[in-house]
Amino acid sequence: MATEIISKSAYEYQYQDSALTHTDSYLRVPLLSILSDKAKPGARILDLGCGNGSLSHILAQHGYDVVGMEDSASGITIARQNFPDCQFIQASIYDSPKAELLNAFDIVIAVEVIEHLLYPRELVKLAQKCLKPGGHLIITTPYHGYLKNLIVALLGKMDSHFSPLWDGGHIKFFSVKSLTHLLETEDCIDISFQFAGRFPYLWKSMLCSAFVAEK
Repeated sequence: MATEIISKSAYEYQYQDSALTHTDSYLRVPLLSILSDKAKPGARILDLGCGNGSLSHILAQHGYDVVGMEDSASGITIARQNFPDCQFIQASIYDSPKAELLNAFDIVIAVEVIEHLLYPRELVKLAQKCLKPGGHLIITTPYHGYLKNLIVALLGKMDSHFSPLWDGGHIKFFSVKSLTHLLETEDCIDISFQFAGRFPYLWKSMLCSAFVAEK
């Protein structure tokens, strides 16, 4: 039987344009609020899993010095073509960071990224390497909690909410407790949460900020 060799690009997420994602409608305001509290204007931000670069561009417009990192070739191509106010690097969260990224950032953000990772702990480890001493990690991810999950089940929405048919979709589902545990086991402290979208305890996403100890 012939062995079929499939390139990595066949399975990467394909970006079609430079439009903001639907999550921008409820994440932008609280994210900018957290950033204004944690960083001064001009602070260096690393946007992990920056996709098509649209969020990186928004942050640059607010006065931050932004570097976006993305594994998808289509995402990086679109970002570089449309948002010259940011620097974009094609690399995976699982790669060893380039020397220029080490201890270079005041803030590392990962917006709706960690739920797509087989090894989410590697995101935190990468942030530790890239942050300056005293830096912060900000993670956003879909919110999951008892009441929300119960309502999803009672309404018969489990198959659509946790759909296995979404190519490149979510494979990790975090609660406040599980994300806190992940961060604490990687020596993060001062962990705090905000929530966004919809109603209390049925939130769409949670925004977590943490002080990341250098390793």
